[in-house]
Amino acid sequence: MLVSHQVLGFVTLAGFIAQGILGANLYHAEGARYTRLRNAHEAVGTAVNISYATTALLSLTAPPPILGKRQRGLNSIKLHKYLAIVHLTGMIATNILAKQIQHNYELKPYHRAAAYTTFGAFAAAMIVIKF
Repeated sequence: MLVSHQVLGFVTLAGFIAQGILGANLYHAEGARYTRLRNAHEAVGTAVNISYATTALLSLTAPPPILGKRQRGLNSIKLHKYLAIVHLTGMIATNILAKQIQHNYELKPYHRAAAYTTFGAFAAAMIVIKF
């Protein structure tokens, strides 16, 4: 389960990067190019949501570690879990704002900020575990 969680984490991170590129290009696109990019952004967004949810479920359903003694204070596992709270909140906000943009285009900067915060927290959560 841990290996699957890690592999899907990297798949999700790649999806976040693709979403960032597509989203940035959407800001300056017009006409048919805008429609193509928006459709791609939505499709990749669906894939990212599925991989993110699967990764989270693997984490939440994993059996507890078989360790006799828990570490006190802040360590990489605790920091990883705190960052997970941040990126989960960001994912929820990003998806809510994505739906609201269709009715109010002025929310685009907030959607972008939520997405970048989510990406940053997600990437940081991976980095603290690996290093």
